[in-house]
Amino acid sequence: MSIANSEQNPEIGLGDLEKTVILNSLLEIPFQERDEKWVAEFLQSVDQANFKLGSPEVVIASDGFPYIQLQNVKTDESFQAFVINKQLPTILLQGFGIVINPQNERPDWIFTYGDIANYELNDTFYSDQSVFSNNKEQILIQADEQILVGAPSDAILPKYLKNQLRDFLKHAGIETPKAMMIARNYENEQEVKQDLVFNFTPPQIADEKKFEFISNTIGWLLPRHYSVLFVDESAVEKGFIEI
Repeated sequence: MSIANSEQNPEIGLGDLEKTVILNSLLEIPFQERDEKWVAEFLQSVDQANFKLGSPEVVIASDGFPYIQLQNVKTDESFQAFVINKQLPTILLQGFGIVINPQNERPDWIFTYGDIANYELNDTFYSDQSVFSNNKEQILIQADEQILVGAPSDAILPKYLKNQLRDFLKHAGIETPKAMMIARNYENEQEVKQDLVFNFTPPQIADEKKFEFISNTIGWLLPRHYSVLFVDESAVEKGFIEI
C-alpha cells in the first residue's frame, strides 16, 4: 500500500524545518527522562515536522491495527518528506494510525486512528477537557432521568470516521450499525455529560471475546475522550441513525 509523499506530490511540500530540528533533539532524550514538558514539546512539533516513510510503509502491529511507519530525519539526510498535518486526508480515508521510529527497540510514539481524527477535529491529538462522560466511571442511567437524544454531529462523527466505523462493524457482523448521542443533565451547563451510543449489546453479540474485540476497535477508531455505550435498539423509541 503506497502513501503519497512530497516527491510524488510536490505540492504537499516540506514541513517546518525548525520543528523538525526541535523534534530530533527531543528524540535524543532517553525514555526515562521524558517528562510532561517533553511530551508537550513533542506534541507541539510532531504534526508539522519532516519524517520519512519506513519500509514497509504500513504495518499491522501486535495490537492488530494498521500503522504508517515514520522515521525522523537528520539535517544532512536526503529524504522524501512526509508531514502529518499535510497528509491528514490520506491517513483518515485509509484508516491508519501512526508509529514514530518503529525500527528502534522501542517506538518513540504511537498514535491511534482516533488520535489522528481528534487532531483533525480539534487541532490536538488528545483532548483533556470535554463534555463526554469520564470513560473510567460506570455509567448508569436512572429510570426517571431526563435524557436528550440526537444524531451525532459532523463535529463528533465526521464522514470519514463514520465510514471507518461502518465498514468495520459490518465486517464484524453488525448488519445495520447505528449510533446516537445522549446528553444527561443537559439543563445544567456545568454538569452536562454526553455519550456516544451504538445499537448493539454484548448479549446480542453472544461471544464475549468478539464483543471485546469490537469494543477495542471502536476505541481505537474514536478519539480517546469519547465515552461509548451499547444499547439494545428495541429499548429506544427513537434516536438511532444509520452510520
